[in-house]
Amino acid sequence: MQHPKKLVQRPNPADLPLCPGVYIYKDAVGRIIYVGKAAVLRRRVLSYFRASGLAPRTEALMRRAASLETLPTSTEKEALLLEATLIKKHRPRYNIVLRDDKSHLLFRLDRSRDFPRLELVRTAVPRDKARYFGPLVSALAARRTRKAVLAVFPLRRCSDRAMRQRSRPCLYYDLRRCSAPCVGHISREEYARLADHVEALLSGKSRELLTRLENEMQTAAEAWKFERAAELRDRIQAVRQSLEHQAAVLPGNEELDAVVPAQLENGLGLGILFVRNGALIGGRGFFWPGLEAEDEETLDAFFAQFYNEGNIPPRIVLPCASIKNDAASQRPPYALRESVLAELRGAPVTIRPARGADERRLIETARLYAKEEAGKRRSPPQALAAALHLAAPPERIECVDVSHSSGAATRVGLVVFEDGKALPSAFRIYTVRDTGGDDHAALRAWLPRRLESGPPWPDLLLVDGGRGQLATIRRALEEAGQTDIFPLAAIAKAREGGEVDRRAGGDADRIFLPERVNPLPLKAGSPELLFLQNIRDHAHRFALRAHRKARSKESFE
Repeated sequence: MQHPKKLVQRPNPADLPLCPGVYIYKDAVGRIIYVGKAAVLRRRVLSYFRASGLAPRTEALMRRAASLETLPTSTEKEALLLEATLIKKHRPRYNIVLRDDKSHLLFRLDRSRDFPRLELVRTAVPRDKARYFGPLVSALAARRTRKAVLAVFPLRRCSDRAMRQRSRPCLYYDLRRCSAPCVGHISREEYARLADHVEALLSGKSRELLTRLENEMQTAAEAWKFERAAELRDRIQAVRQSLEHQAAVLPGNEELDAVVPAQLENGLGLGILFVRNGALIGGRGFFWPGLEAEDEETLDAFFAQFYNEGNIPPRIVLPCASIKNDAASQRPPYALRESVLAELRGAPVTIRPARGADERRLIETARLYAKEEAGKRRSPPQALAAALHLAAPPERIECVDVSHSSGAATRVGLVVFEDGKALPSAFRIYTVRDTGGDDHAALRAWLPRRLESGPPWPDLLLVDGGRGQLATIRRALEEAGQTDIFPLAAIAKAREGGEVDRRAGGDADRIFLPERVNPLPLKAGSPELLFLQNIRDHAHRFALRAHRKARSKESFE
């Protein structure tokens, strides 16, 4: 697909303010495709209109951008916060966007209550009196940890409302998994001691907790309270087991995150390690196909979306190459981001290069997380580009399917996938009449209406059908004089014993191209074939749902 060289015109410099702010690029249909911040709006915006020297992704942005909007702010800090808000709300195509950016799980323990309970939450409430522990990278591991902690330290599990309404203990009490404060089976002082133990364990003070429990066990044994001593013995064993799984990577009780951007062959990767109380508690990798790290904005955009009130450490370490002095503003690197993070955390935050052998080892480990994520997250469009012999990865894929009952209530459904994900806002249903149940006639009637809708054009149009449906679309494009407007492909249902396999996602579904007689030799179950099958299934369900709705309406009338 050929896009215009530049849709947006170079603005008049006099119309751009000499102040901080946010600039927004929109495409031809008014959809926001990029949000950026600037210390000086005029200087930053005009840099996009240089004759040469733009990064490939910036060039792609400028080919799609049709309009420009600027939002001045009083300070650069306000611009940074506004940019983060707009990116989170609109998820622009050309920004660094954490598309799987669920907040990490956190443990929450509200000690302001008489009988606090241990909760799993995804966001910390600002100025909350509760204690938060984390981040917890794996939701499954977080729930298992909570289950193990409550098995040893039986805090209540029920909500405040359920606790007030209880007249007898729940099943967890009978299983010795709850101390039943709801009916007064434990005093406030004893419950507070349980909460202290949980807080110490989650804070990483396991060794101090061990000493405390051993002293309590010794006291209970000397008082001949052997059942109590046995309970404490079991808790001591559980705490020791948790200590065996904690690997100390830094001396003392240091807390930091190691963040590493890595320019990889197929895009930009980023790895992050979480160190709490001197122990490595987990890591995470991110990958953005086809993206290049142009400047510190890459890390800045990541910080703006990733960190929130509950998981900001006092220190963030980066590779030395990622720290560059800002000579223009005469300020330390990342000073603005440090200020914003410190305000969210309520305490100082520093962003500095890694120091010492231990921190440099963390940096190298985080880099491995980025590379591993890149290997797992190979973009489906990238795989399709090679499989379908396309010039570039298809960022926008449209799939069309026809649904009718013997020619009645014919509907043509069109679904859209962008960057490998469904875009429901772009799904469309077309009503086609007088086709007599002929799918080819329905497709011929549909195509002019799609061309009339105009851009954005797909990088690949997928037809649910075989060679016949593909040839019909091809001839219709030739009649409209638009043969090369977008690439075509068709996906046909698998066959078993000569019969068409109507199951969704049949392993042996076949892919056809216009200039090829035989189907493509795609391996059954390959990522690119599964991706196309998923798109086809979306189109089939979407068209069938619209057809059934129309048929029901006609029958009622």
